Amino acid sequence: MAGCSCEDNVKFDGMTAAYKRILWVVIAINGIMFLVEMTAGMFASSQALKADALDFLGDTATYTITLMVLGMPLVWRARAALVKGASLGLMGIWVLGSTIYYALVLDVPQAEVMGSIGLLALTANMVSVLLLLRHRNGDANVRSVWLCSRNDAIGNLAVIFAASGVWATSSAWPDLIVAGVMASLFLWSSVQIVIQALGELRLSQIDQQVADVR
Repeated sequence: MAGCSCEDNVKFDGMTAAYKRILWVVIAINGIMFLVEMTAGMFASSQALKADALDFLGDTATYTITLMVLGMPLVWRARAALVKGASLGLMGIWVLGSTIYYALVLDVPQAEVMGSIGLLALTANMVSVLLLLRHRNGDANVRSVWLCSRNDAIGNLAVIFAASGVWATSSAWPDLIVAGVMASLFLWSSVQIVIQALGELRLSQIDQQVADVR
């Protein structure tokens, strides 16, 4: 279009004081909730809670890496996003594998603990989501933060539904099904992050080639 300029395609890279403050707040929220939810997951024998707790841990690491590479050249931000995408994929594989294992054991989790902790986690994640909402379409490094926060909120809702299912059926299957769905969400988000990061790596290589020619 005639009115477009090159800057229209530039993604937000997180280099503002406000965004950095938001990241520090979200890092604290996720670190605390990882400890709370993993402890509750072990106590309640809930795979869904453990999966959601790992998502909190992954987010804590993701946001910390994001802070470390803010302001660096695109190639370094894209490489950081690749690392985060790969780690998210590994987390999804681990949750999927452990869910299959527990499907053979079928310990019935404690629905009351699942529901109460899931509600607490949902509240914490909605705060994070609202803080990050305006930055959901940044570069791969920034967008990975949004995707992880979105995953958390979806995961919390899923845990609450799983708790209802466990309570209604006195069966572990609702918990295991939700854990499997969350693992799939981790893997899909991993693919999205990696694809965008690879595209940005190619773009940085083209920019470098153009600079070399000049």
